[in-house]
Amino acid sequence: MGRKQERLQEYGQERYQAAGLLLSFYGDDFTGSTDVMEALALNGVRTVLFLEPPAPEALAAEFPDVRAFGVAGVSRAMSPAEMQRELEPIFERLRAIPTPLVHYKICSTFDSSPEVGSIGRAIELASAVCPAQRCVPLLVGVPELRRYTVFGNHFAGVGAQTYRLDLHPTMSRHPVTPMDEADLRVHLSRQTDKTIGLMDILDLAGDGARVRSRLAERLAERPDILLYDVLDEERLKRAGELIWEAAGQGDNRVVFGSSGVEYALVAHWREVGLAAPDTGMLQPRGAVDRLLVVSGSCSPTTESQIRYAIAAGFAPVPIQAEKLVDPATADQERRRLTEQANALLREGRSPLLYTALGAEDLAIGATREKLAGTGHAASDTGKLIGEQLGRLTREVVADNRLQRFLVAGGDTSGFVMRELGIYALECLMPIAPGGPLCRGYAKDDRFNGVELALKGGQVGKADYFVRVLEGK
Repeated sequence: MGRKQERLQEYGQERYQAAGLLLSFYGDDFTGSTDVMEALALNGVRTVLFLEPPAPEALAAEFPDVRAFGVAGVSRAMSPAEMQRELEPIFERLRAIPTPLVHYKICSTFDSSPEVGSIGRAIELASAVCPAQRCVPLLVGVPELRRYTVFGNHFAGVGAQTYRLDLHPTMSRHPVTPMDEADLRVHLSRQTDKTIGLMDILDLAGDGARVRSRLAERLAERPDILLYDVLDEERLKRAGELIWEAAGQGDNRVVFGSSGVEYALVAHWREVGLAAPDTGMLQPRGAVDRLLVVSGSCSPTTESQIRYAIAAGFAPVPIQAEKLVDPATADQERRRLTEQANALLREGRSPLLYTALGAEDLAIGATREKLAGTGHAASDTGKLIGEQLGRLTREVVADNRLQRFLVAGGDTSGFVMRELGIYALECLMPIAPGGPLCRGYAKDDRFNGVELALKGGQVGKADYFVRVLEGK
C-alpha cells in the first residue's frame, strides 16, 4: 500500500464519502460566504450556500451530490446580544449535521469590535454549544487575496502595496469597525476573556514531525484559541493539514477564520486525494445586455470600479443615503431610485446605483449626521440602508425580468438576498478571487435561476463590473 492510500485510510475517507459531506460553514455575510464557496468549488468540492441552515433531508433531496454547504448571515453587523439570538440556534443545527468540520467564516481583514460583529463573542457562543472542544483554531490569512498573518500581526494588500492592518487605507478608517490594531491577538482580546495562543511562521516551517511537535507544545500551554500565521501557500497547506487531522481526533469540529481555512483545507485534500480541480462549477449564460449594479460599499477599490464602469458606459445613479436612513424620507428615496433605474433599463442601459464614491465622499458624513439626528447608532447604517436597497433590487429585477445583477458591499448583499427570497447560491464561474458569478435558488419563479455577483469592498480589479456584465 502506497503512502497516499495509507493517508486516505488514516483520515477516514470512506466515512466522509459515505456521509457525502466534508465541511459546513457559517458566513459573516453573503460576500464572504461566496468567497468560501468559490475556493471549494474551484477544487471540485460542490458547494451550496444557504440563507438558513437546511434540514438534512432537504439537503439530501435537492442537492444529493453536494460535499460542502454553508449558511450566510449578517452577524458582523450585530451587537453581542443580537449575535447570541442569531448564532445559538444556528450552531446547534450545524452541530446536528455530521460534517467533520464546522467553519465560522469571518472577514479576511478581521473587521470587528466588542460592540459590533464581535468575533470573540462568536467564539464564546460556539464553544458553549461544543463544550468538549478544548481549543478553537483561528486562521485569517489568505495569500490568494493578499492577506497575511506574521507573528500574529495581520497585513492586507491594496494595489501594489501591502499594509499592516492598522495602517490600511480602508480598514483603518472603516465607518463602523475601524481597525486600530494589527496584532490579531490584542484585537481579539478586547472582545473575549479567552486565552489566545499562536502557531507562528517558524512553528509551521520544517517537516511534518517537527511541525506536529511544535503544535503539541503550543497546545500544552492550553490556549482557548490558537491563531495560525499564514505567509505563503506552503504554510497555508500545513495549517490545513493540522486542522484536518485535529478534526479526526475527537470533538474538534469547530474552526474560525477567513476563506483561508478553505484554501488551506483544499490544498491538503488535493494532496491526499479528497479533492481535485475539475469542472465543478455550473455554466453561466455568457454576456447579458443589461446589468443592474447596487453598491453600498465605500472602499477605494469599489470607487475605482464605479469610475471604470461609468467610463465604460454604465449610467451613474447616486443614492442619497442620508434619506434612506431617515424613516420620514426612506420610502420616497427608494421609489425615486427605482423609477430612475427602471427608466435606464428600458433604454437598454445598465444603471449603477451607489451610496458613496470612496471613503472620502462627503455623503458619508451627511449620513452620519442624519443618523445621529434620528437617534440611531452608527452600527444601524448597514441595516437601514441594506433593507431599502434590498427592496429596490427586488422591485427592479422583477419589473425588468433581469437575468443578472451585482451587489457591492457585504451588509447590503445579505439584505438583498433576503428581500428576493433567494434561499441558496451556487458558483457559476470565477470573476475575481472572492467575487464569483453565482446562480440563485428561490421559491419565487421571478428570481429562481437569476445570476448574481456579490462582492466585498476589497474584491476585484477596476474592470470587475464590466467583467460581470460580459460574463468573463
